[in-house]
Amino acid sequence: MKYPFGWNNTGNFLNRPWIHLKHILVSYNQKIKKMERQNEKNNMADRELVITRVLNAPRDLVWEVWTKPEHIKNWWGPNGFTNTINTMEVEPGGCWDFVMHGPDGTDYKNKSIYKEIVKPERIVFEHITGPHFTATVTFAEQGKKTLLTWRMLFDAAEQLQQVIKTFKADEGLKQNIEKLEVYLQQAKV
Repeated sequence: MKYPFGWNNTGNFLNRPWIHLKHILVSYNQKIKKMERQNEKNNMADRELVITRVLNAPRDLVWEVWTKPEHIKNWWGPNGFTNTINTMEVEPGGCWDFVMHGPDGTDYKNKSIYKEIVKPERIVFEHITGPHFTATVTFAEQGKKTLLTWRMLFDAAEQLQQVIKTFKADEGLKQNIEKLEVYLQQAKV
């Protein structure tokens, strides 16, 4: 007896077509996942503020001035700002609660929750007061220097653009890094 393609007399029908279909589906799913990863990457680019700088200080010192309130209060924020650190619990789930005092006398309350701490390589915190964003800061050794990469991922591209327009966050981030560099030079003495 002649059986249709994929059938045989053992009852194992459609074996070959199913294997072929499975291969097509696996390949298709892999392509979809690759496209989703690329779309997410592209989607992040318009929502992210990034600054990278090689700091003339060892990683351990950079880590210390990022994680100790007695240090960070002296350099955090754009030019002209000072800080009052209320709480700084540098651990996953820990709270960082502080007030930035603007040069015009305006107080800016800030509250963040630490999501990830990998000493001395990485800090991730979620800024939960407006504007909402997730910051990821990495510290990579480069001899006696440190490559710092600071990423701020906002919920939407429009939110990032508004923060840049209203608060000049892009310029403020540059000033923040410059203040950090000056503070590190003083801390090394």
